[in-house]
Amino acid sequence: MNKFEGWSDMTFNSRDPVYAQVIRHFKEQIVTGKLAAGQAIPSRRELGALLKINPNTAQRAYKEMEDQRLIVTEGNSPSRITTETDVLRAIRSELLGEAVQAFVASVRKIDVPVDELLQLVRETYVTNDDNAEGRNGDD
Repeated sequence: MNKFEGWSDMTFNSRDPVYAQVIRHFKEQIVTGKLAAGQAIPSRRELGALLKINPNTAQRAYKEMEDQRLIVTEGNSPSRITTETDVLRAIRSELLGEAVQAFVASVRKIDVPVDELLQLVRETYVTNDDNAEGRNGDD
């Protein structure tokens, strides 16, 4: 089994710079638990090959992630996901905030009272969670 299985499934849009999409992908993988704190990640060259992107683009993404303290690179050791809990919490908050902003922007046009909207979100969230548990056999 390939230790970096699933990386080649990433698709890119034409709106955003590729390096920014790579960073976003890392953040999503961390928040969803697919990448764990302290876990080694592909080298820049490996990532370029896995994602079929220019190695310089992979290098730029890694440099940005190092600047954001998202990853740590020490000497000749493989780069790793940070273990700093404040950084990990900030990533989760950032992605959640972006999702909420997008959601609010789309439903604001409908002019739904906040109480009604919150109730609908609560019901949908719980129902979808129950359905996911049923599919996983966790009843």
